[in-house]
Amino acid sequence: MQRDTSMDYMSVEESKEIWNNNMKLTDADFLAMDEVEFRARVRERSHHLLEIQMYSAAYRHKKLSEVQPDYARHLLELWEKKGLSKDLPEYRYTGFLIEAAERLIKGEEVDLSPFTPAPVTREMEDSFFTIVRERRSVREFKDIDVPDELIDKVLDAGLWAAHGCNVQSIRYIVVKEKNEPGLFKGSDVPGGPVHLVILQDMRCYRANSFTPLRNQLLDAGAAGQNIVLAAHAVGLEGVWLTFSEVMCERLKARFELPDYIRLVTYVDVGYGDQTPHPPLRWDVKDTVLARV
Repeated sequence: MQRDTSMDYMSVEESKEIWNNNMKLTDADFLAMDEVEFRARVRERSHHLLEIQMYSAAYRHKKLSEVQPDYARHLLELWEKKGLSKDLPEYRYTGFLIEAAERLIKGEEVDLSPFTPAPVTREMEDSFFTIVRERRSVREFKDIDVPDELIDKVLDAGLWAAHGCNVQSIRYIVVKEKNEPGLFKGSDVPGGPVHLVILQDMRCYRANSFTPLRNQLLDAGAAGQNIVLAAHAVGLEGVWLTFSEVMCERLKARFELPDYIRLVTYVDVGYGDQTPHPPLRWDVKDTVLARV
């Protein structure tokens, strides 16, 4: 089916066709698939065909269909045939979903209480909104090296952002300006001590190829928002930036990025050396266009 690529959405018919084609993949197709796409498909299939149904049945205290976990079981059989590690998160989480489903099939309860988030205290709530409101776009930084473990903590926050269908497309490049001076030349701000580049591995979206472009970019945006908030939370400051085409081509060449890696945005972080005035915001009442 040919579709109008100028549009950012697809029809119900197109979505159904893509979904049906995805479901026609054979075992040979899965076994020949590269690891990144296969793992993304395991995440997507277990999400759509087991996770949603399992949690719904557990919440409503209902038995689950005996066949519900069959597809997920088969995916893990293919996983083992491909020789992938059973320690990887997809295998472990899908295994959990299958075990929970088996309990529901027997009419047993699934105890999800060990996974209950810690109660949000008033202090935690105040701290969160302080971080949200006091984060600033800082463009001047002290000449102090940022430890790698702190960078990784911030990047990990980006990976925990919401991501459509859990296909987990987010990838990073970390560049310290002192090691690659001028690589980010052309930005509209002075080069920060550390450049955190947010990319997407587009092979992941083969698992859910009817995801609209806007949703794909929102996946990266959610990661970026977590990153700037986490940076402020650990004592760093930063500024969220974008690329010129020249910068994109420079980075693609420097890191020999394949076509399936999409450059989306980047965040400069470091120890801030300025205190901007809060850029005042509209009042909520002036931004709500409808409330019913």
